[in-house]
Amino acid sequence: MSDAQKYPLSGITVLDLSHVYNGPYATFLMAMAGADVIKIEPFEGEHLRSRGDMGGAALPFAMLNSNKKPVTLNLKKDKGRELFLEMVQRADILVENFAPGVMDRLGLGADVLHQLNPGLIYGSSSGYGKEGPYRDYPAMDLVMQAMCGVIECTGYPDQPPVKAGAALCDFMAGIHLYGAIMTALYERERTGVGRTVEVSMQEATYASLASNLGMFHARGAAAPSRTGNRHGGLGISPYNVYPTTDGYVVLNAPGDHHFRAILQVMGRSDLKDDPRFVSRSSRVANFTDVDALLESWTTTLSKQEVADLMLASKVPCAPVRGLSEVMNDENMHARGSLQWIDHPEIGRVALPHSPLVFEDSPRKPIEPSLPLGAKNDEIFGKWLGHSPEELQTLRSDGVIS
Repeated sequence: MSDAQKYPLSGITVLDLSHVYNGPYATFLMAMAGADVIKIEPFEGEHLRSRGDMGGAALPFAMLNSNKKPVTLNLKKDKGRELFLEMVQRADILVENFAPGVMDRLGLGADVLHQLNPGLIYGSSSGYGKEGPYRDYPAMDLVMQAMCGVIECTGYPDQPPVKAGAALCDFMAGIHLYGAIMTALYERERTGVGRTVEVSMQEATYASLASNLGMFHARGAAAPSRTGNRHGGLGISPYNVYPTTDGYVVLNAPGDHHFRAILQVMGRSDLKDDPRFVSRSSRVANFTDVDALLESWTTTLSKQEVADLMLASKVPCAPVRGLSEVMNDENMHARGSLQWIDHPEIGRVALPHSPLVFEDSPRKPIEPSLPLGAKNDEIFGKWLGHSPEELQTLRSDGVIS
């Protein structure tokens, strides 16, 4: 078996019309699983290309567009749509995250494309889905965090709510979109027929609020909207961020044995039978006392010292790390899930590989993201079979750049 055949999606061709984080993350996972991903962009490039302040390609764009083949195509031109349909005939998967109705208005909706290629998997993602009263609402991650309850649940109860630092809704949707497309691809292997799948950011995010929703179900109006760094359902203690001499550390004791181990590490096993601390429910009822006890100890040590001591006793614990520490994480670099790459546009950067590990297949080498339209000649010429003269005419007519 050749290296090209070792990857699960080898031989699969993906047309990627998506932009920013949501769709591009789904297609990034496909590319790193061996698919040929053709990134189709307008002449000005997809939105994420213009967000960088470091040159032609920002780091987020580089992170999500490794191993893709970028082409430019004007879908508002008749000839542009003709070229696109030529590509659809040869493709297995199409991914887009336009607002609902955009592809239909271009005359390139799922029904049209399935008539041309019945085996095509058409994957789409939007904020609220193709149906429902919110269908036409504009959606970005910040808006979705507000609508999904993420912002209301984040922060301290006596302070205004804050957004999550990470783009949770975008990436939740991207992961689910990948899963939906792969499920449909599996079905096609059995039936030979493709289908349309869709994922809304709103629906993809809801389940992540499980702890908060559980507390609301149990307590109703008495449930606090926000719990700071404590457990979202106030069901575990200790579960918090604790100060140290040089930063912060998180500690979590989901089981009674974890708390007994914490007491032993702290040299306070004398408190193991204290009625405030003897069980999870009693610790939750006395979480202020629990936190004060831990802080009296963590503030005497560095964050790494606390983490090392707790981890040695199998207590869930970690230092609160800065982005530089995260980017240089020795575990991820050792596993190859983060790799230092000399990117031709933005220099030496740490780029992620796919979190999906396929044992017995080596990680696909990371190929840095390419400039806008870099694969026009390869895709429109070599793959679709158009001559150099035809390509020049397409450029002159404003169909490709």
